[in-house]
Amino acid sequence: MALVSVGLYIALILATGAERIVELVLSKRNAAEAFARGAVEYGRGHMPLMILLHTGLLVGCIVEVVYFGRPFLPALGWPMLALALLCQAARYWIIHSLGRQWNTRVIVVPGAKRVTDRGPYRLSWLRHPNYVVVAVEGIALPLVHTAWVTAVVFTLLNAILLLGIRIPTENRALQQLEA
Repeated sequence: MALVSVGLYIALILATGAERIVELVLSKRNAAEAFARGAVEYGRGHMPLMILLHTGLLVGCIVEVVYFGRPFLPALGWPMLALALLCQAARYWIIHSLGRQWNTRVIVVPGAKRVTDRGPYRLSWLRHPNYVVVAVEGIALPLVHTAWVTAVVFTLLNAILLLGIRIPTENRALQQLEA
């Protein structure tokens, strides 16, 4: 049974990785369209860190489970799987809500309006819903198969990157839309 759960977990992580590649393709298309309309990018320097961190999450999940023999504990694993799947649904809701303005990069098109009337962006108290989803997923996805070290390390590094660099960068960029 352990071998089956590890195989299924690896399939989940690989499917998540494939989904991220699809997101990057969509992001690249949206970025090209935005740049064609005169967009400006903010914080390009932190993107390699973001990519490394998110790739590290997926790799860490597999490495920790395979090499350290982390078990699947149904009382933890099933709720975390449900939470991880809910995060995916929320991510698609966010992407759909932002439409062509959605991007993995911080890009502002002059004259564009900030989305505040669709999806989770209608909630004025939740300025960055995607980062909430990323934070929850960074805990849930590893804990599907008790990869607790990966969950802790990702959560700490993600908090440093988001709170120290990404969110301030995005807030400065959003001020350009509101000016």
